Amino acid sequence: MDLPIASPHEHPVPAGSSSTRWLVLLTVMVGTFLGRLDQTIVNLALPKIINDFGITVSAAGWIATAYILANAIFVPVWGKLGDTIGRKKVYIIGFVVFIIGSILAGLSWNLTSMIAFRIIQAIAGSADYPTAMAILAITFREGKERAQALGIWSASFAAATVFGPLVGGPLIDTFGWRSVFLVNLPVGIVGLLMALSFIKESTSEKKTSVFDWWGALTLGSALSALVLVLDKGLEWGWLSTNSIIAYSTVLVFMAVFVAIERHHPDPIIDFKFFRIPAFVHTLNNNIIIFMGMMGGIFLIPIFVQTFLGYDATQSGYLFMPMAFMMLIAAPIGGNLTGKVEPRYVIAASTLVAALGISLFSRLDPRSGPLDIIIPLSIMAFGLGFGMPQRTNIIASVVPQHEIGVASSILALARNIAGAFGIAIFGTILQHTTEARLLRISMWSTIHLTNALDYRRAIGLMILKAQVASYGDVFAIASVLLGIGAVSALFIRVPKNTSPHEEVFIES
Repeated sequence: MDLPIASPHEHPVPAGSSSTRWLVLLTVMVGTFLGRLDQTIVNLALPKIINDFGITVSAAGWIATAYILANAIFVPVWGKLGDTIGRKKVYIIGFVVFIIGSILAGLSWNLTSMIAFRIIQAIAGSADYPTAMAILAITFREGKERAQALGIWSASFAAATVFGPLVGGPLIDTFGWRSVFLVNLPVGIVGLLMALSFIKESTSEKKTSVFDWWGALTLGSALSALVLVLDKGLEWGWLSTNSIIAYSTVLVFMAVFVAIERHHPDPIIDFKFFRIPAFVHTLNNNIIIFMGMMGGIFLIPIFVQTFLGYDATQSGYLFMPMAFMMLIAAPIGGNLTGKVEPRYVIAASTLVAALGISLFSRLDPRSGPLDIIIPLSIMAFGLGFGMPQRTNIIASVVPQHEIGVASSILALARNIAGAFGIAIFGTILQHTTEARLLRISMWSTIHLTNALDYRRAIGLMILKAQVASYGDVFAIASVLLGIGAVSALFIRVPKNTSPHEEVFIES
């Protein structure tokens, strides 16, 4: 398919004047915040959706699974399209379709319609990350300022995760579950108007005549199977027939994808990125961090609601300091650009995050709010002040005309790593609990004859095994982050990284 490209006689315009570039940052933060907020608050609405549609919990799980699948598949596609036909164009298309999908989801009448409209939302929402990162990278050219901007933007992810329960709970209780979708309309219109006003169009100077649709299709098929088995593997069984079929599908389509990319004149993922040591080592560090962080942190709300008796809203309050710590830490990390080698900043930040998550290994049913808030805050601070450096390296070591593709690889790696972490640590928790319970029962003798007391004793044994298993998972997560800190020391950014020029179009 032929795609429009920027004309070679277009006159470049500045990426962003001092008076507008911070408004560009605010604009993309609104879009990113809205997309991540939607993912968070929809989970809170699931119980009421289940009741309203008369469906099972297992069936309702496809509302989330379908979103994750569609989002993962289209991130690389949007990244490439943004570099080719214009980042502002792709960003606005994604924003408009996301708003439409939100309205439709709010009006859905059964499970099938809900899943269909959530897929529309996910496809549109996946345009945000690669285009937003590329827009910021070309708006903020100076290294230190770019790192600050990318760090502040990254903090909006955490802010959305935290504020989701705080916003979603009252909305659902007051206006019903449909409000969590319909609220995207007024907020989305504000973000859309800001994008139209402040973002300047930019495209690559590189000519693209044929889009890599076969590459996109085969990659999407492989990712669909991978995300599906990561989401359902624990339920199916990792060696079940369904899981084995999914593994085989991943391998077959990835092999076909690699063969296509090696011979395509303009591949959707350019493998030459993986010959850049700084890119590869930064990507590895991101994968380890997101696997350990997501694998450990997703258990926190479960723990506090199961063993500490908190409700969903109270759990959300515990995460609020985490967002503020990331917002504080991100500019600090950006300010270190040019003063300290990025690898040392990233290694130190990963170690701080590892320290924070290791403190969770001491949780027990007597833990108070500070036992949750302090480790979360330490972990968030570590993650926050290293994030600008990680993102800035990816934006600096690749050709500027392919920054959208590079950022889509980063987003894809983080998403898959997070899914791996949740799947792996969920499995570890289950098997560790079973093993600990077996060990406790082998070394325990119950001298009781009353049936009620006997059941209580068994309950206490199960409780002890479960709580200890959570501690094991957090300890493993902290060790994994420690490995990530060591891996960061291999990141060496060449001093002569000079991004290629972009073609800007005044709009």
